[in-house]
Amino acid sequence: MFLWMLPLWLVISACLGMWLYFDRQSRDRDVEQIRFATGVNEAGLKDDVGKFLTFVGERHTSSGAGVQGLTRAAAMIEGALGPGNAGYRVERIQGPATPSGRWPILMVTLRGWNDEAAPLWVIAGYDARPGSLGAELDASGTASVMAAASSLATAKPERPVVFAFLPHAYDPESPLLETFELFSQRARSASEVLVVESMGAAPSLVISSREAESRVFRSVGELGEISSAESICLEDDFDLSSTLFEVGLPAVRVATRPVVKADEVDNKAPEAAVHAAATKALVSLIERLSNS
Repeated sequence: MFLWMLPLWLVISACLGMWLYFDRQSRDRDVEQIRFATGVNEAGLKDDVGKFLTFVGERHTSSGAGVQGLTRAAAMIEGALGPGNAGYRVERIQGPATPSGRWPILMVTLRGWNDEAAPLWVIAGYDARPGSLGAELDASGTASVMAAASSLATAKPERPVVFAFLPHAYDPESPLLETFELFSQRARSASEVLVVESMGAAPSLVISSREAESRVFRSVGELGEISSAESICLEDDFDLSSTLFEVGLPAVRVATRPVVKADEVDNKAPEAAVHAAATKALVSLIERLSNS
């Protein structure tokens, strides 16, 4: 009798273990949804940009200081948006290998109530060009996306909103194409990809895209102005949104000025009031796009 009861007990215990595992996963998802929204404010943005320009510093793969800065930037983003603060579950996609190490693509998701709606993606690059502190390219944009995610943490939009942070977006010596390929594989189903950068030059937004019929253009209204992609990228300067568009993503640049030129000094923090006004406009744009 014992011999046939042993296999039965093994089956029962295995089923019980699987039930407990999936039940715990379900409860963990519920806990993850307990979030804490923090409105966009001047003090918070000033503090975050200040940390990027001082404590974090340069963020690239070309020097020890730059490598340390990348690591600090990733930790800062994850800490600000994770369970101890905004309450998101931070997902990490391992970035491509470099001789100096690997850094993750970081993502947090605001769930939508319509499961069939394509997600809206809002992204920023957390690296910088070598030799630059990257104030407008892209400490101001990264801080704005962090603030937008925190502000909307308890929102209930129609479509999901994914806030993502790329480790390699501006440093020409880093594996840019490999990073973009990893990102595009994940964001392929996006309704739009808002590329947020240079958010400290004006209180209103400048929107541009290679996609002439982008839905974003119809949603801007009083939040800013629409500009041609050619006019925001002078000479041969790098435009992240255009590059992502070329790899098949519906990318739209959201900024407050044309792209930062390669030889431009970019070490000065933006005025907090201007930065906050532009970030609030970004939040309003996200709300419009995620509820339509």
